[in-house]
Amino acid sequence: MAEIREGKFVRNETNENSMGGTERMTMELAERVDSELLKDFQIVSSRVRELQEDKIRVFWSHDLPGDPESEFLKDKNKQNQFHKFVFVSNWQMQGYMQAYGIPWSKCVVLRNAIDPIELPKEPKSNDTIRFIYTSTPHRGLNLLVPVFEKLAEKYDNIYLDVFSSFEIYGWKQRDEQFQEIFDQIQNHDQMTYHGSQPNDVVRDALTKSHVFAYPSIWPETSCLSLIEAMSAGLVCVHSNYAALPETSANWTQMYQLHEDPTRHAGLFYGMLESVIQNYEKTGVFTNLDAMKTYTDIYYGWDMRVMEWEGLLTSLQKQVTDRSIPSEEFVYTS
Repeated sequence: MAEIREGKFVRNETNENSMGGTERMTMELAERVDSELLKDFQIVSSRVRELQEDKIRVFWSHDLPGDPESEFLKDKNKQNQFHKFVFVSNWQMQGYMQAYGIPWSKCVVLRNAIDPIELPKEPKSNDTIRFIYTSTPHRGLNLLVPVFEKLAEKYDNIYLDVFSSFEIYGWKQRDEQFQEIFDQIQNHDQMTYHGSQPNDVVRDALTKSHVFAYPSIWPETSCLSLIEAMSAGLVCVHSNYAALPETSANWTQMYQLHEDPTRHAGLFYGMLESVIQNYEKTGVFTNLDAMKTYTDIYYGWDMRVMEWEGLLTSLQKQVTDRSIPSEEFVYTS
């Protein structure tokens, strides 16, 4: 969907109006990694268009292996045009390897990154337990809203803020199929629908929230929304689908996904209610400081830039002879 070319972030026709996770990651990488180092590389994020033969070519995938834009990898000649494949999780990487026969030696996992969320000095208000959802609507909002409605019938001290729209990708028209859910939120006294907002607005809302509620039904290759919620010190309740267990690293309240939506909703309801009841009993949410510390270090941009520069420098050193075909490249840390 984007790429780094001549050391600069470049868009193409698929992401002209998008500011999703792929664009954010690619833009940040272009700004943070040494610009002189980047000039020797073409880093393509998920969508391949024109390749530069005089550059070291890196394919940085943010998508699922079944995405139509990834099917070019079935052709070994096209696959070998890239010197390295970078993935955002081991779950995703191994899916690509299985689907396209990409060798281990040409792959590496460099996870997504964030700027750690700075928490306000004043403690947040605990009079109301604030829940928050910050992903696009197709990833589980249709489960969250009815579950929260049932919880609100029993608990008058809970509130849900929803930041969710395809507008973040420039696809506002895709919101139409979810309008009924948006209306449910807007017509409920204990919910607010915020649509799509700039990332700094979402990050600020996270600092005022207590629980990240994410009944994910979408196979995430990673999850920036979850990472930001962990950095904000929220209790994170989510399914164990796809790369979410790997992303959360066992710091969260995770439950077993169920393929039946009704059963899934019941499991999610139980997890959220246990969080509410535990808080009402103890008055605290536990183990969140340690989770935040882990997240800020492990997913912070400082560590990720160091890893990227290590990878690129290693590849650069191997190009003493530009005639070396890409299939012979091996990353050594």
